[in-house]
Amino acid sequence: MASKPALLMRLMASAYAVAEKSGAIARRVMQSGDLGIVEKTGANDLQTAADRLVQQSICASLSRSFPKVTIIGEEDLPAAVVEEDLIETTQTEEVLLKPCPPEYTSLKEEELVVWVDPLDGTKEYTEGLLDHVTVLIGVAYGGKAIAGVINQPFYNYQLGAGAALGRTMWGVLGLGAFGFQLQEVPSDQRIVTTTRSHSNKVVTDCVAAMDPTSVIKVGGAGNKIVQLVEGKASAYVFASPGCKKWDTCGPEAILHAVGGKLTDMHGNAYCYDANVKHMNSAGVLATLRNHDYYLSRVPQSVRQSLS
Repeated sequence: MASKPALLMRLMASAYAVAEKSGAIARRVMQSGDLGIVEKTGANDLQTAADRLVQQSICASLSRSFPKVTIIGEEDLPAAVVEEDLIETTQTEEVLLKPCPPEYTSLKEEELVVWVDPLDGTKEYTEGLLDHVTVLIGVAYGGKAIAGVINQPFYNYQLGAGAALGRTMWGVLGLGAFGFQLQEVPSDQRIVTTTRSHSNKVVTDCVAAMDPTSVIKVGGAGNKIVQLVEGKASAYVFASPGCKKWDTCGPEAILHAVGGKLTDMHGNAYCYDANVKHMNSAGVLATLRNHDYYLSRVPQSVRQSLS
């Protein structure tokens, strides 16, 4: 009889399955026409019924199967009994069939922290910019992002009625990343992707300092990391506090699994322990290749403003 898959692969197989379910929930809420929008801290910080339902689904599903794992979600929701139809108990076979990297074969539940952004790009979700929207699940061990899942609920929506919507990408450090075709921006181009709704002079000065051939402004941290691994952008530059650990943990793990890098604007790694502050207060710089080049171009004034 084959031995039971390692804890990390079982957790990832569950995370993949519940991410797929989450994508379906986000589509269902959108289809209903009633998004249930609530302003949290202002017009740029929104919560919808999809945020609430997806977080309940992910947190309840994973905690039922892995009760000792610490799970931290973006939304501050009141304790409530979660409807049974929100619980996902299956595990994705294609994940279970992959070998667990040797360094992670003997992890214990209580050593793992899962960071959940139920709907990254909520503002874009409410505005119909559906390709910006992602569901993010990240797994951290020893403060380091080691595995992640990105679901794009509305992938292919531009194809119109009848298109099969949604896809799920995932990755584990030391194993690789799956569910997409890894591509790089041509070497003669420097395409910078940055925020579309949280900009200021420091952010724009830092983008300009990268000497980009073009700049893309989109919503969602997860979406920007997808752009990096699919060859649509060379660097994700956001010289401002605003991003949180649940925005970057899962995407960072996928990026690192294919040889990319995510740091703050000083070049320091973020820590994803359960007790860290949630804000990524020194900004985000992420690249698939040539991280040192982009880091070297961060202006001193920007570094000082984010010290």
